[in-house]
Amino acid sequence: MSTAYTGTGSEAAALLEQSRISGARLSSALYDILKSRLLEGRYGAGEKIVVEAIRQEFGVSKQPIMDALRRLSSDKLVHIVPQVGCEVVEYSEREVEDFYTLFGGFEGTIAAVAADRRTEAQLLELDLISSRVDALAESSDPVVRAHGYRVHNREFHAAIHTMAHSRIMAETSQRMWDLSDFLINTTGITNPLSSALPDRQHDHREITEALRNRDAAGARAAMERHIVGTIAVIRNESASAVS
Repeated sequence: MSTAYTGTGSEAAALLEQSRISGARLSSALYDILKSRLLEGRYGAGEKIVVEAIRQEFGVSKQPIMDALRRLSSDKLVHIVPQVGCEVVEYSEREVEDFYTLFGGFEGTIAAVAADRRTEAQLLELDLISSRVDALAESSDPVVRAHGYRVHNREFHAAIHTMAHSRIMAETSQRMWDLSDFLINTTGITNPLSSALPDRQHDHREITEALRNRDAAGARAAMERHIVGTIAVIRNESASAVS
């Protein structure tokens, strides 16, 4: 399973070092970097990804770049058109709503299972992660809030996946979380979810309390509301951006 890439300015130097090792490893490094850029919204929906520009940036051949893009195509993040090129996938508003409806049900199921299987130590870890989100809410910098929330929100939900003690649930959910981050960050909204951080954290507290009380039905309902509620957040922030 690939590890999320979080580096910035040292990307090119790291990849040049990687060029000494196998092509497969180089392709994985490129995949991690390009996926991170997509999930962070550094490419917009429908934007063309120029292979030659990437090749020049990292000083690598075309082959590992294409291997990475094929993996991203399988992830439904980019679309490769033979003999034409590659572009970032653009989803319709209905498709986004359908995804979060599906995603909410899936994450709700994981939360219900986690309520029955969680340990006290895992609850303490969840509380620790939640405290990082609380600290983030004190920041007045929307860039810090948006990026920090994406990182800590993934940590929060990953901790709940761990509570479920189910590899198949966790691995399937990770792919859905990648698509969720992608959809949020390719809406064209500047610093998405930064304005909604207090409400999102309120949801996290409701989920945590249900888990603490081993309330499977409550955890399911709170989680599903939280995930499906992302639709309204995107809609509201989009409306604010154009008003």
